[in-house]
Order: sequence, then C-alpha cells, then structure tokens
Amino acid sequence: MKKNWPLWEVFVRSKNGLEHRHFGSLHAADADMALENARDVYTRRNEGVSIWVVESKDITASNPEHNGELFEPAQDKVYRHPTFYDLPDEVKYM
Repeated sequence: MKKNWPLWEVFVRSKNGLEHRHFGSLHAADADMALENARDVYTRRNEGVSIWVVESKDITASNPEHNGELFEPAQDKVYRHPTFYDLPDEVKYM
C-alpha cells in the first residue's frame, strides 16, 4: 500500500521584504524534506533569505464566502480608523 506524503505550504522572505509571502505548496515526507525541497523549488535564483514550511493540515483559514460575517464588525469601530483623530500641524507625513 502506497502512503501519500502530506502537503506543505511554503513561505519565503525575499531579500528586500520584511514579511514571509506564500510561494506555493509541495508534498514531502517530513519537515526537513519539505524545507530542502522548498529551497530547491522556490529559491533556485537566490530569491530568499528565509523559508518557512507549514503542513497544510495545521493551517486554519477563514472562508472567503463568510467575509462579511468575519470582517464587517470592524466597520462599527470608528475609533480604529485614523481619520477619526485631529493631528497637530507640526505632525508631517502621517
């Protein structure tokens, strides 16, 4: 009986970036293999300085069909929006 390897999500931080971005997915037997394969597949041209691999089953994501239910309550909190506050004239570029 053939066992399928788990799916891993690959995140890479580029040389110029501050955050890791999702680059793609791959199958691997374990985390070490996933990291090595991610390096070979997604950073062949020396694009990254850091790689994260996360087994797909360990990621919990919101459902795009329910965006309204999840994100609309934030619209009721006007104090979170910077337009609510008056800034002194001395404050530049905010």
